[in-house]
Amino acid sequence: MRAPGPHDRGLEFDLAVLAQRRRLWLPRRRVVQLLAGLPLLALAGCSNDKDSGLSPDPGASNGGGAPSSKAAGSPGSPSECTAIPEETAGPYPADGSNGPNALAESGIVRRDITKSVGAAGGEADGIPLTITVAVLDGNNNCAALQGVAVYVWHCDRDGRYSLYSQGVTDENYLRGVQETDANGRATFKSIFPGAYSGRWPHIHFEILEAVTAPNTIATSQIALPEDACSLVYETSGYRGSVRTFAQASLNRDNVFGDDAAERQLGTVSGDVKSGMAVELPVTVEA
Repeated sequence: MRAPGPHDRGLEFDLAVLAQRRRLWLPRRRVVQLLAGLPLLALAGCSNDKDSGLSPDPGASNGGGAPSSKAAGSPGSPSECTAIPEETAGPYPADGSNGPNALAESGIVRRDITKSVGAAGGEADGIPLTITVAVLDGNNNCAALQGVAVYVWHCDRDGRYSLYSQGVTDENYLRGVQETDANGRATFKSIFPGAYSGRWPHIHFEILEAVTAPNTIATSQIALPEDACSLVYETSGYRGSVRTFAQASLNRDNVFGDDAAERQLGTVSGDVKSGMAVELPVTVEA
């Protein structure tokens, strides 16, 4: 049975957190849009994610009922050369803005985020998922942006966030930082996150100026496609996500339920037997 634990507390809580974070900026128009949706969100209860990303690897396995996700173009194309929507980091960023600071941990700069670092010794189980964020420079015709840092974090297959949720407060897994390479990519080895009440399955990320200068350039989230979630949640380890996901709606999600969410929907390839991969091009204006 899935262990209960605290999760995202809704838009009003997140906006209050944002107001305290001087380095996380939301355009006035975005704040107005979010506040205007509060009455509807109170009725919605759950949320969803959308499509955006690179085309699946044509060589990726199609076995095990592999998902097919909408591709929104390649990096540098006009369809992608628009800044990623700025979103809340949620109540569990562990970047020092709301309690714990995983960024201060020795070993947090790593590719494999399935294990905890430091004194913690836990490891997150689940369907393997490779996460790739391709950062593009919106001030330079969306050329690949090398040398910035990407911090990603997400819940485990039981819907818990390390450092915050009951049972994993002493763990720091499923959090990590990577510097983008010459192609603007930062890649992480992780597991597919579970679904928890109130949100569509997603991955949080921040784009930082550098590993050694963690000033935030952009904060947003990756929405995981419905077909990929459905396949993963049919496996035995994710039984706790089945009912919760069935109640979720991408169109009513308090983060993805707007006309900008198309640029946040990741492209997924692979299958539950050999592992899956999600990729999202992220345009920033540094």
